[in-house]
Order: sequence, then structure tokens, then C-alpha cells
Amino acid sequence: MIVMDTSALIDFFRGAAEAREFLDDELATTVVTYHEILTGVKHRRARRVERFFRRFFSQVDVLDLDQEAAEESSRIMADLLKLGLPVNSMDVLIAGIAIAKGAERLVTRDRDFLEIAKVSELEILVY
Repeated sequence: MIVMDTSALIDFFRGAAEAREFLDDELATTVVTYHEILTGVKHRRARRVERFFRRFFSQVDVLDLDQEAAEESSRIMADLLKLGLPVNSMDVLIAGIAIAKGAERLVTRDRDFLEIAKVSELEILVY
């Protein structure tokens, strides 16, 4: 399974070839990405875009933040802090969810995930 983070999904829908090259049949995203995208859409009051994303999210696996994912993300954050590598909490949650749900890869444009890769087994594909 490939998990797309927020930046990758936005780029994907904007037609960026870099975001599309990693796709396969087992595409997923996380509830954190759902939150981040809908926050932006609602802030801009873009109703048509909101309907589009709601349809998209109803057709793709949206992985939840459950207790196992919270455990994994808290381990990642603790390890990053020990190394003096503070990373955005939302990115750590996305990675923790991906790992807990068995994702092989995470696709992103966000370089913060390269720091996360230093303390996890998750393959991070930054384009």
C-alpha cells in the first residue's frame, strides 16, 4: 500500500506528473490528510472543491488514527526529539498511521518526512 500525504494529494489533483508516477492500485491516505485538506477547502469556502474531495475520500482508503497509530507516532516523535530533530506533529501522525496500517511507502513533497525516515522503517518517496 502507498500512502499519499497532503502535499502529494494536492499535487496529484493539480496534475503534477511527479505525484502521479508513484501510484498503484493500493492507494491510501490518512484521516490527518483528510483534516488538512478539508480545513483549507472550508477556509476558502470552496464548495465545489469540497464536494470533489468528499467524493474522492469516499472512494479511497482513509486510514484512521487509532491507539496503535498513536503509539507508533508517539515513538517516532520521541525518537526525533532525542535526536534534536523537531518535525511537524501532523507529519508524524501521518507517518505513524501509515506504519501502523502496514504501508510500504509514503509519497510526499514535504522534506520533513526525510527526518521521520531516520527513525522509522517507512520508505519515504520525496519528489
